[in-house]
Amino acid sequence: MNTILKIYCKMINEICFLSATELINKLKSKEISVKDVVNSCLTRIKEVDSKIHAWVYLDKDLSLKKAEEIDFKIKEGTAGKFFGIPVGVKDIFNTEDMPNQMGSIIWKGYMPGNDARSVFNLKQEDALVLGKTVTAEFAVHAEGETLNPHNPKYSPGTSSSGSAVAVASYMVPLALGTQTGGSIIRPASYNGIYGMKPTFGLIPRTGILKTTDTLDTVGFFARTVEDLELLFENIRLKGHNYPNINTFLEDESRQKSKEVWKVALVKSYVWGEAEKYAQEALLNFSEEISKNENIELIEVDLPKDFEEIHDIHTLIYDKTLSYYFNNEFKNDKDKLSDIIHEIISRGNKINFEEYKNALKKQTIRSNELDKSFKDYDTILTLSTSGHAPKKGVIEKKDTSLIWTFCGNPTINLPVFESPNGLPFGAQIVARKYNDYLLLNFAKFLKKERYIKDGTNPDIK
Repeated sequence: MNTILKIYCKMINEICFLSATELINKLKSKEISVKDVVNSCLTRIKEVDSKIHAWVYLDKDLSLKKAEEIDFKIKEGTAGKFFGIPVGVKDIFNTEDMPNQMGSIIWKGYMPGNDARSVFNLKQEDALVLGKTVTAEFAVHAEGETLNPHNPKYSPGTSSSGSAVAVASYMVPLALGTQTGGSIIRPASYNGIYGMKPTFGLIPRTGILKTTDTLDTVGFFARTVEDLELLFENIRLKGHNYPNINTFLEDESRQKSKEVWKVALVKSYVWGEAEKYAQEALLNFSEEISKNENIELIEVDLPKDFEEIHDIHTLIYDKTLSYYFNNEFKNDKDKLSDIIHEIISRGNKINFEEYKNALKKQTIRSNELDKSFKDYDTILTLSTSGHAPKKGVIEKKDTSLIWTFCGNPTINLPVFESPNGLPFGAQIVARKYNDYLLLNFAKFLKKERYIKDGTNPDIK
């Protein structure tokens, strides 16, 4: 192999380790091409995915064809804001030229023939959808085949696991996921990367598998805070058709950085579920940041009635799943997992009045939490009870579900390491529609060197 070819191969191998923001800068300056980026990601996938199984569908030829098209746009000066950055998409989003199988053998090979609106928005700005990532069956609880890149004996999380692992292991810099309980924050925590669940409703859910009307939220994974902001800004709802969203998000008090950040340390009613090392890690982290003259830290207890949130969430979840998967339950029961079968069976026993009452309680709790933010800017809490459980072991309760239930924006910060070397995260939470404020707080923490970019799993 001649020297020039060796240098080129080395460059290709290293491109996939860059963040989306770094890649865009190099693409703008024409240091590299989109084809180089795609080839680097595909090479990385070939090297590691057989060991960790993040992808359920890839189309190499289509990706390279799209790369050539976007390279031409860059040459002509007409490329969108993503400049051909490869993105992984959870396999519950409609994709026009790829199947949407939703983790179910019932829907294997299903071609929807259109793009989910969030996918369409990405493509409009010349993001390149590299493929579909593994999800749990119907994005619920049954584990897929994806493995944790830090240690394959441990869970990568369930519903959005493929997307989290694809980002954590440098196969793509960005990936879409969804959260109905903790399906973005938990995989992000277990895989040592950033995950963001925006305010409920800020990213359109059109063309995405629906499980629960008042809980399903589109979010995403990245290895840097800057990449989270890039994704959020370019796929959120905008325009004159969304006056309330525009008013809230553009309210200066909801987005600007603070001279002094008021941070509420929240343990919550699930604190006892957390491992001792995780409790100590959060307390040490909160003590460390409280020494900063620009942070005012207080400990806050959630109202007593918040302790019923996990139970109310289960009732809403079970009832809506029994509604949306009624046909599968009736016609393909033998093709459903035991977990789905159990949930739908429970949901069928819940009457409409019980469901309506649960929705009322959800609204009340959400409003209560919103009012509490008058006393602080962000909440700091654990993302998960500790590092990932072993494969097949049920996750312990954590606070992620609380913020999903109330519709608040949250970010997993990849800051901790357990005694056995596995990552887990701290979680920051903001008032509804204070998504930019939350991102600014994360950027402040990075500037002050309390947090850094996502971890590097040593895949054996």
